[in-house]
Amino acid sequence: MTALDAVTAITGARAVHALGYCLGGTLLAVTAAAMARDSDDRLASVSMLAAQVDFSEAGELSIFTTAPQVALLEDMMWEEGYLDQKRMAGAFNMLRSQDLIWSRMTREYLMGERDHESDLSAWSHDATRMPYRMHSQYLRRLFLGNDLAGGRFEAGGEPVFLADIRAPVFAVASEADHIAPWHSVFKLTHLLHGDISFALVSGGHNSGIISAPTNPRARYRLKHHLLGSRHESADEWAASVASEPGSWWPVWAAWLQDLAPGSAPPPPMGRGEAGYGVLTDAPGDYVRMP
Repeated sequence: MTALDAVTAITGARAVHALGYCLGGTLLAVTAAAMARDSDDRLASVSMLAAQVDFSEAGELSIFTTAPQVALLEDMMWEEGYLDQKRMAGAFNMLRSQDLIWSRMTREYLMGERDHESDLSAWSHDATRMPYRMHSQYLRRLFLGNDLAGGRFEAGGEPVFLADIRAPVFAVASEADHIAPWHSVFKLTHLLHGDISFALVSGGHNSGIISAPTNPRARYRLKHHLLGSRHESADEWAASVASEPGSWWPVWAAWLQDLAPGSAPPPPMGRGEAGYGVLTDAPGDYVRMP
């Protein structure tokens, strides 16, 4: 909410088009529901990329998210105040151990071949620490308890209900996503009662989202769920929607353009607008910390 206050103060805009990726999309859903509950209409739209709001079928990550495992993680995080980035990256690598661990070891150790790292794989190494309180609440309340889907999750001291969200929603899921399986992501079409545009795209958790129009193998399915329309199962939906060649990016850009026709000038930054001055040059000090 503090970030939203800063954006509207600096730009002078009355409403904001908000976007959240993965866990950020889950947090955005919580925020949007809390704002709807409090009659705060500053969200012009909500875009959620590979973001789950119902964790009843959360996929392979559930292997590492049992009550004993979460208790062990909490003990580890208590010592330092966070979950080390290497432990988080290790869990994701184990989900795809054949591709991310063993095949690479075979090529490098047995065959003497060195990988030529791509931009995406280099970016994937840029992991981050997970703060103890945030990560514990996420695992226990959302992943294990599924409290958000059940209407038991609280924000600002009161429960939030996803059905209260009325801002237009654009949701993206990837066919080969092993972190946020698309069948799980699709459940948001049942829990959010407003207008939803749902896109199922080719690729995985990262590659499906970062799939530019220059990608010749990109494809997507898209359907608009309007308020009051009949709900479908994930497989029924996929069978009824034809796959289209190309990236989902232009489709999303056109959706935003329809919501806000015309062009807006870039926001003023760097001159201390509305009392918000520049702290340091991008990308900031945090990412340079060892």
